[in-house]
Amino acid sequence: MSMASADNPPPPSSSLPSGATYKASGVDLDVYAETMSRLPPLMRRTYTPRVVEWPNGFAGLFRLDDRVRLLTRKYHDPVLVSSTDGVGTKLKLAFATGRHHTVGRDLVAMSVNDCLCAGAEPLFFLDYIAMPRDNPDLTASLVKGISDGCLEAECALLGGETAILPEMYHPGEYDLAGFCVGVVERRFLIDGREVRQGDKLVGLGSTGLHSNGYSLARKIVFEIAGLTPESIVPEWGRSVADEFLEPTRIYVRAFKTVQRSYRVKRTIHAIAHITGGGLLDNLPRVLPRGVEARVETASWEIPPVFPWLNRVGSVPPEEQYRVFNMGIGLVLVVSDYYAEAIARRIREESDTPAWIIGELVAHPEGPEASPRVQLI
Repeated sequence: MSMASADNPPPPSSSLPSGATYKASGVDLDVYAETMSRLPPLMRRTYTPRVVEWPNGFAGLFRLDDRVRLLTRKYHDPVLVSSTDGVGTKLKLAFATGRHHTVGRDLVAMSVNDCLCAGAEPLFFLDYIAMPRDNPDLTASLVKGISDGCLEAECALLGGETAILPEMYHPGEYDLAGFCVGVVERRFLIDGREVRQGDKLVGLGSTGLHSNGYSLARKIVFEIAGLTPESIVPEWGRSVADEFLEPTRIYVRAFKTVQRSYRVKRTIHAIAHITGGGLLDNLPRVLPRGVEARVETASWEIPPVFPWLNRVGSVPPEEQYRVFNMGIGLVLVVSDYYAEAIARRIREESDTPAWIIGELVAHPEGPEASPRVQLI
């Protein structure tokens, strides 16, 4: 009896059962085609005149400079700014409730808000959706949320990828990732170089948990408190699912409000997106050595979800401000002179809560000490 070897391999068909198909292995190309047919309208509603359409193309096209009447853009020394992120274990709530229409907005927010920290205008966004079986309705719901987020962020949903990966995920589960590209003139790049002692901190309100701290929040709600997604929490005035699936706030309009108001003066010296790590870890990232950020924790309205979680879970105070955003989703480090006016304009013109929550002072350990946050 002869045996197969590298020089005498078996016929290719002998390694697969007779009649094996892609569909039998878990990927139905006909259903996939149906899914793809639903997505173009959701993308086109976000297009700006700078999008260059490439029907059936393999990549998204975007014109950086353009001359379209009032929308004309001309950059002299542009810097491209990019960011990528996911939604994290917040998706577990979407799986448990079957409510998938909001997490796409979270996906956009996490990347777009990061780009704002460099002073960039978001240009376009791409998404990646992975699931075990093709589901046209689910995919359309997710992309609708992403499209809604892009409209709010004033950027184009330029493309994406839907990957069908049998056996990689449990039935009914999926994962999301997003990618944002923005642009800023180099002379307007916000990189923290102008941060100085005496600057004020303008905190922009969050909508709640946003997309961070969900592993701890879920443990407190479902394991310690023994609640379900449908449980009503009186202190919140809503259900667990309603609170936990509230989308992350997108701060593009608030940021552009400040940009429009101060076209020449550089009033914003740094911006910190308060995500994983909270105020304690994220704010020091944009501060120089020798500076301490004194944050007055009574200066803003803390959403009721946070005191409840901290009380029920007996969460230590420092842990609270390192895991949760505690009601502040973005912090602008601004010139002392303009702080009050900036906070007022953001509140009035972008419908975003904003407060002066602290200031920068000399670090008590000297000019070479690493920056830190002091909660007072």
